[in-house]
Order: sequence, then C-alpha cells, then structure tokens
Amino acid sequence: MKTLVSRPVVLTRKKAVLALAVAAALTTFGLLEAQQPAPVAAGGVDPHGANASKYSVAVVDISYIFKKHERFKATMDQMKKEMETIEAELKTDREKIAAQEQQRSQFNAGSVEYKKMDDDIAQQMAQFNLKMGKLRKEFLEREAKVYYQTYLEVVYQVNQYAKRQNIGLVLRFNGEPVDPNRRDDVLREINKPVVVQDNIDITPDVLALINRDASGGQPAAQTGTQATRPSQLPPR
Repeated sequence: MKTLVSRPVVLTRKKAVLALAVAAALTTFGLLEAQQPAPVAAGGVDPHGANASKYSVAVVDISYIFKKHERFKATMDQMKKEMETIEAELKTDREKIAAQEQQRSQFNAGSVEYKKMDDDIAQQMAQFNLKMGKLRKEFLEREAKVYYQTYLEVVYQVNQYAKRQNIGLVLRFNGEPVDPNRRDDVLREINKPVVVQDNIDITPDVLALINRDASGGQPAAQTGTQATRPSQLPPR
C-alpha cells in the first residue's frame, strides 16, 4: 500500500531518472557537436568567394595565382638555372675574346700581326653576338610559351569553376596591398576596376584546383593563400 509519505519518494525517483536521461542526452549531443568540422561556405568554397554564386559575379587575382602556381614556379626555376648555365658559357667566350684583345695590344697597330689578330677578334665578336642573340631569343620565346600555357590553364580552371558555381561573370583584379609611399601602387589603387567586392574572390579556390591537378589529385601543400595575406579590398 502506498502512503502519503512514500509518494514523494516515488516522484523524486522518477525525476532523478528523467534528469539522468536528459543529462546523458545533452552530454552525447555535446560530444557530437564538438566532433563536427568547422562550418564552411555553401558548396565547399573558400569563404573569400562565398557570395560569388549568390551574385553570379566573381573576381580573380591572376597575378597572385601565377606567384603561387607550383608547376609554373618549378618550370621558371628550371629555366632560370638553364639561363645561368648559358650566361656562364657566354662569359667564358667573352673572356677568351678579351684575352685575345689583350694579346693584340702587344703588337703595333699597323703591323701584320696586329691586323691578323684584329680580324680574328672581329669574327669572334660577330659569332659571339649572333650566339648570344640566338640564345636570348630562344629563351624569351620559351618563357613566353610557358606564360601563355599557364594563363590558358588558369582561364580554363576559372571557367570550369564558374560553371559549377553558376557564376556568369568573372572580373580580373589585383588584391595586393597598397604602399601609400609608392606612386605606382597609389595609381594602381586609384585606377582599379573593382572598387568593392563582398566575398566574391574565387582566387583561393581556383589556385587550389590548379595545384591539386599539378600534384596528381592530392591537395597541394599550402605555401600561403589570399586568406593569409593583407588586402586593400574589404571584406576578405
């Protein structure tokens, strides 16, 4: 038989069980919430370009992509080494000619020996200039092709990204910070076509796609993105 004294005990036990159940549920929910990854923008895009799909307009910093393009940088480093080798070879050729000029000075200007060496030096100088001009032209042509092919790759990735995100217009802009003490920087800032952009910068996303493809589908090691550099275009 239940008495008036025993009822509060039963009620208290029920409340205790309910409280424990609620506490367990809250604890489980808290653990699950803590395990969730940090929120990202819709579509998995970088926060800098979170509003690009919303407005169907985006901006991209081509110059910055070139600076951080891993395969482009590797190619240019290799070409720089080749140019250093060529310059060393040309320097050796020029030093040989200089040595002959020094030897020529030992003869009288009107002597047969002087004239003979003078003709030889003139021929060598002509060959040297032709060789230097040819090597320089070939190098500049190769460099231009590398730049152009890289630019086409960037444009392709921008186009593919814009299609996936329903972006109808992508404008080029420069996100480099402005040094007010440098005249060129100030003029660039005054004449920039993009005055304000509200999180429509797709540069980090495009750069990630390019470097991912360059690394065989694996995410490229981050060497600094627009997310970590200052910019004069708020908000970034």
